Amino acid sequence: MEDQASPGKILVTGALGQIGSELVAALRERGGADRVIASDIRMERADREGPFEYVDATDVHQLRDVVRKHEITAIYHLAALLSATAEEKPHVAWQVNMDGLYRVLEVARAYGCSVFFPSSIGAFGADTPRQQTPQDTIQRPTTMYGVTKVAGELLCDYYYQRFGVDTRGVRFPGLISYVAPPGGGTTDYAVEIFHAAVRHGRYTCFLRPDARLDMMYMPDAVRAIIEVMAANPSRLRHRNAFNITAMSFTPEELAAEIRVHIPEFTIDYQIDPVRQAIADSWPESLDDSAAREEWDWSPQYDLPALVRDMLENLSSRNNHAESNLQTAAGAKP
Repeated sequence: MEDQASPGKILVTGALGQIGSELVAALRERGGADRVIASDIRMERADREGPFEYVDATDVHQLRDVVRKHEITAIYHLAALLSATAEEKPHVAWQVNMDGLYRVLEVARAYGCSVFFPSSIGAFGADTPRQQTPQDTIQRPTTMYGVTKVAGELLCDYYYQRFGVDTRGVRFPGLISYVAPPGGGTTDYAVEIFHAAVRHGRYTCFLRPDARLDMMYMPDAVRAIIEVMAANPSRLRHRNAFNITAMSFTPEELAAEIRVHIPEFTIDYQIDPVRQAIADSWPESLDDSAAREEWDWSPQYDLPALVRDMLENLSSRNNHAESNLQTAAGAKP
């Protein structure tokens, strides 16, 4: 496997989000902190472990200036509104998701950068086969988030075919992480449930107990980004974007696995009709054979491994936070 990302420097937009928080750290571990420029429109949590720039991805001047300043050769474009938030603010979602991508691609074309663009299972729709969803199939999403993801896939393909921009992407399933909080997605329950289990021993879920969706643990997602960008381009018949998958489960199945470790954990349900309707239009499982064939994709985490690792890390963090609170309380006069 070639390492296409090693020369030059990398710009990560939306670096303070769920994926960016872990991707930046992984890229810096591989290539050095100074080689990865984190950027976001938020400053209150600006990354202090390496270079950080304020960048509004919809502002072509800011993008161009950062690319020139740091001599960027690859852009990992993560800035976007997620599914549930995009339904609340569809006009903002179009501006952020589509205008931002267009400007990133224009800057990449002008300065010879490669581009990673994350698509999603949201790019499919109710007419798509829901089991073992094919790599190449009908894509008629009914959400603004899904529309921007399909359009983004096509736009990236266009920039590769028309201008030779090295665009690559994957279609992410629901992503689960203990590092960053949920960001307004339909699969957020699968993150929230762990926090609730550790802190309260119970959780109220906004999806039905039998709502099966494709899922992935964040370490696998980060590794997929790095691997697809490092893949030998001569092997890539697809580019934007590859189906990737790791596991498929329902809220009830996830709760049962949590009870293996926390037997007293309970779950009840208060269905959110908007997010349930979105979930009902998404695949239950994906066929990722193209990714396996073209760049040797293979996940490392299944459901038991995911649950075990999430609970261990969140319990450790929770215990550390409680210890700090007790120490601070004891220090008061």
